[in-house]
Amino acid sequence: MDTPETRYAKSGDVHIAYQVIGTGPFDLIWIPPGHSNMELQWEFPEYARFSTRLASFCRLICLDKRGTGLSDRGFGIPSLEQRMDDVRAVMDAAGSQRAALFGQCEGGSMSMLFAATHPERILGLVLFGALALPLPSASWPAEQAQASLDQMERDWGTGASLQRLAPSKVSDDGFRRIWARFERQSASPGAVVALTRMNRQIDLRPIVPTIRVPSLVLHRSGDTQINVDHGRYLAEYIASAKYVELPGEDHLPYTGDGDSVVDEIEQIVRQELARFRRREVKNLGDGVLATFDGPARAVRCASSIAQTVQPLGITVRSGLHTGEIELKREDIGGIAVHIAARVAALAEPGESLVSSTVRDLVAGSGLRFADRAFHALRGLPEEVHLYTALPET
Repeated sequence: MDTPETRYAKSGDVHIAYQVIGTGPFDLIWIPPGHSNMELQWEFPEYARFSTRLASFCRLICLDKRGTGLSDRGFGIPSLEQRMDDVRAVMDAAGSQRAALFGQCEGGSMSMLFAATHPERILGLVLFGALALPLPSASWPAEQAQASLDQMERDWGTGASLQRLAPSKVSDDGFRRIWARFERQSASPGAVVALTRMNRQIDLRPIVPTIRVPSLVLHRSGDTQINVDHGRYLAEYIASAKYVELPGEDHLPYTGDGDSVVDEIEQIVRQELARFRRREVKNLGDGVLATFDGPARAVRCASSIAQTVQPLGITVRSGLHTGEIELKREDIGGIAVHIAARVAALAEPGESLVSSTVRDLVAGSGLRFADRAFHALRGLPEEVHLYTALPET
C-alpha cells in the first residue's frame, strides 16, 4: 500500500507526527521504541506487511515520539509523563476516545504508564519485547556504561544496531542500507545516546501491579536486545496477563516471525470455535468460514467469540444461516453459504446477525433475538428477515 498521510497533533508547544491506517471497528495505537520514522519505515516490506495485517482488523494509529522522526525536535529529553501526554494528544486529534495500546520495547513502558494512569481510555494492552526493570547496563561500572554509549554514538547511522535489534537481517544488504538511513532520519547520534541513557534508568516495578486492563505480553525467547526474563516478569505481575513466548532472536516485531501478534489474536477465535464442535472450512484473511452440527451451537459460538475478544479491544461481526450446502474437497459452496456471507456483511461490529431460518430452528433453546427487519440480499428474489442474537441471561 502507499505510504499513509502524515498528520500532526499539538501537545503543548510540540507537534507530534502520526498516521492512521485502516477503518476497523476499534483503535490500536502502536507506540514505537526510543526512535522511529513513520514514513521511512514503509520502505521495509516486512514493516508494510506487518502494519497492513494489523490494519486489516482495526484502525491502526502510529506516531513518532517527540524528539524523533517527523515530530518536533530540540525540546530536550522528554520524560515518560510528557510522552504519555503526547499519546493522549494524538488520540484526541485522531478522534479516538478509547484504544488498545501496542507498546514495543521502551514504547511498552509508556503504554504501561498510560494504562495505569488513564484506564478509562484503554481497551487493552499488548506488550512486545517490553520491560519494567532497569536494564543491566544501568548497574554497570560508570566507565563500562559510558564506553557502550560512546560506541553507539560512533556507529549511529551505519546500520550497526541491526546486530542487536534484528540479527536475522544483518546479512541482508538491502535491508541494512535502508536501516542505516532509518537510524539517521529517526534521531541524531547525540539524541539517541541521551534517550538510551534515560531509558536505561526506567523502573516501572511500582506501576506494573496496578495495571487492570486486559493485557497480552509477547516476547521472543532469544531476544538479543531485551532478555526474555523481562517479558516473564511482566506476565507474572500484570494481573491476568496472557503470556506468549515466541521463538527467535529479533527484537523488531516485524522481522523474524512478524505475524506473531495477529496470529495470537486469530488463535483466540479458533479456540472458541473448537469449544462448540465446529468444522473450520477456511480462513478468509479477515474472517473465518465454519459449519456446525446445530444452529444453536453456532449462535452460541459466535456470541462467545465476540465476548472473548472484547477485553482485547477487538470487535467481530458474525452472520449465520442454515441451509443445504455443496461439499467440496476443502471447501463448501451453494446458496446457503452466499446468504450467510451477505448476512455477515450487514452485521454491525460486535453483532451476531442471523436469518429467520436460524431463529426459527433454535426455538426452545433459550436463545433470545431482537428484530432487525427485512433486508434485500443480492441474488435472492425475496427479502430475508434478520435478527440480532442477544446475550444469554
